[in-house]
Amino acid sequence: MRPGAQVTVSAQDTVCDARYGADAKVQVTVRDAAGVNVLEELAPMTDDGGFTLVFTVPAGMAAGKAGVSAYPYGVDWCDDTGVNNRVASGPQALVRVSCAERLVPLVIVAG
Repeated sequence: MRPGAQVTVSAQDTVCDARYGADAKVQVTVRDAAGVNVLEELAPMTDDGGFTLVFTVPAGMAAGKAGVSAYPYGVDWCDDTGVNNRVASGPQALVRVSCAERLVPLVIVAG
């Protein structure tokens, strides 16, 4: 991909009854080869986690192997129990931690 190119990031609905809610959002982050987050965008997500986001590769993005990640926004997405474990809003009694981040490769060539 070159700066200015259009990229589509998407996921199908899950089959595990995710119940993200009617106003669910996904946060998509693009990190360039230098480790800099060059795009952080929220997009609508279905109750079962499906989404599609089209973005333009930013100008000035470092050439090389970049990465794209997408996670449900505003929920505790790192659940190893198989239980829907939404953390209530407001003051948190829990310390949130993250699982290993999954980055899908995106190779950027010099513009």
